[in-house]
Amino acid sequence: MSAKPKEKVAILGASDNPERYAYKAYKMLQEYGHSTFPVHPSLEKVENTQVTHQILELKKENIDTLTLYVNPRILESYVEQIIELKPRRVIFNPGTESFAIEQKFENAGIKTIEGCTLVMLRTNQF
Repeated sequence: MSAKPKEKVAILGASDNPERYAYKAYKMLQEYGHSTFPVHPSLEKVENTQVTHQILELKKENIDTLTLYVNPRILESYVEQIIELKPRRVIFNPGTESFAIEQKFENAGIKTIEGCTLVMLRTNQF
């Protein structure tokens, strides 16, 4: 495990299904000592963690990283809220990539990364 400072990480598209990558990322982020904030419009809990239904409810948390597990069509409706949330960076996991949305985030001063949260954690690139 890395000696890097631990982060506050929001997971947009959180899942309570152990087969989903969003759930695996939730588990691995916790394993690596990061604070996790699952975000989903209708899910209530992921394990023992309360799920946030509206992304802007996390504004007071000063989120370091937002990792995405929603397709670009769904992500489009969150763009303005994410810009207002102002995470330090956004990770576009495989299948979530959108050049247009990445440009909007970059123009708002938010770093974007196309990568896999799971791989980044395992290779100390998180």
